[in-house]
Amino acid sequence: MLTVTELAGQKLQGIMAEKNISNYALRVFVSGGGCSGLNYGMTFAEAPEPTDETFEANGMKIVVDPDSLPYLAGAEIDYVDSLMGGGFRIENPNAVQTCSCGSSFRTEAGEQGQSCQC
Repeated sequence: MLTVTELAGQKLQGIMAEKNISNYALRVFVSGGGCSGLNYGMTFAEAPEPTDETFEANGMKIVVDPDSLPYLAGAEIDYVDSLMGGGFRIENPNAVQTCSCGSSFRTEAGEQGQSCQC
């Protein structure tokens, strides 16, 4: 299961309200590539696919495809505000190595990517 912090949920709901898509779900996925082997991705989905896992966390409906689900089990989406700007960050207990930019990771299975360009 994937969780969303209260702040991340508020930020996501604000974005969805601005875009007038409050009834959409947050799609979270993993794809190959990145400097650590796998990349995180998030987008908004009007409706889940038939094979998606769907659940709610902190007011957000979340959908995850079956291929991404094992990589995201136990992960948490947070929103971090810093002097360099704010952004969403995924804390993932399945990651054994994370790129310095936080957008890619490697699991114990050892997926490999290119050298870091962050």
